[in-house]
Amino acid sequence: MAHDTDKQHPIIPRERLDFGLDGDIPKYWFGGDPFKTRFFDAMSLIFPPGEKFFMTTVRDFRDRITDPKLLQDIKDFNRQEAQHSMVHNQYNDRLRQQGIDVDYLTGWLDKLLFDNYRSRFSREYTLAITAALEHFTAISAHPMFDKRDILRDAHPNVRAMYAWHAIEEVEHKGVAYDVMIDYAKVGYFKRIGALIHATFMFPYVISFFQNEMLKQDGFSRSERAKMRIKGLYWMFKPTGFAAPLYKHYFPYYKPHYHPWQEVEQPGYAEWLSAFNRNRDPVEASEGMRAALAL
Repeated sequence: MAHDTDKQHPIIPRERLDFGLDGDIPKYWFGGDPFKTRFFDAMSLIFPPGEKFFMTTVRDFRDRITDPKLLQDIKDFNRQEAQHSMVHNQYNDRLRQQGIDVDYLTGWLDKLLFDNYRSRFSREYTLAITAALEHFTAISAHPMFDKRDILRDAHPNVRAMYAWHAIEEVEHKGVAYDVMIDYAKVGYFKRIGALIHATFMFPYVISFFQNEMLKQDGFSRSERAKMRIKGLYWMFKPTGFAAPLYKHYFPYYKPHYHPWQEVEQPGYAEWLSAFNRNRDPVEASEGMRAALAL
């Protein structure tokens, strides 16, 4: 099926990148703020099990696909997702060194996705969940990298890891969706049902992981409650982290929606230009921030 692909970017796996994650990075690398740090650390924890789930649900339908371009896109999508898992696993080793029970948290999510969802739901529906979660990961790049520079107080190496991940999510954001529509033949109501499901599940898992990490850090219930009140204001105030998400979230409900109808990701061209100079992801991240500040 022909899709609106005039804004499509090539899917380029970027392998063997060095983010300097073994360097001197503070425990609370986001401006010394435990809430903000553990919010992003929670996302790092969910990526390896989540991306394994994404690749599995797309692979369920691979033998039905005849389009050579989509087959190549799936191959490149898998390579990008595998690299994301590898880098986030490296970062998650830092969390282990801090005393975080990484294996408990990632194991909990692995059971949810593979033992629960894969046994309860059809292969079509689990692919629809993947497409919905890919929508979330793609649009989450918008608030992280725009002129407001929300991550300005973050450590540059960790910020670079999230910038690179966001860039590649933009590149492959249509792959699972195309397989879902063109080959799994998922209809509108199943697609939207999976989005609503993901809308509750995705923030719940992040919040659960974040709270567990703060608890393991030794913060009391009352301390965590105070952090949450302050942190939720940072996230949901009119100029906060989540503000740009709303306008990008709702188009998914349109009957003829496709991910490539989305507006351009802020900073994509700037990151790519900076990265292509020296293949240094930290330099690319900082070059993107400098260009967006102009």
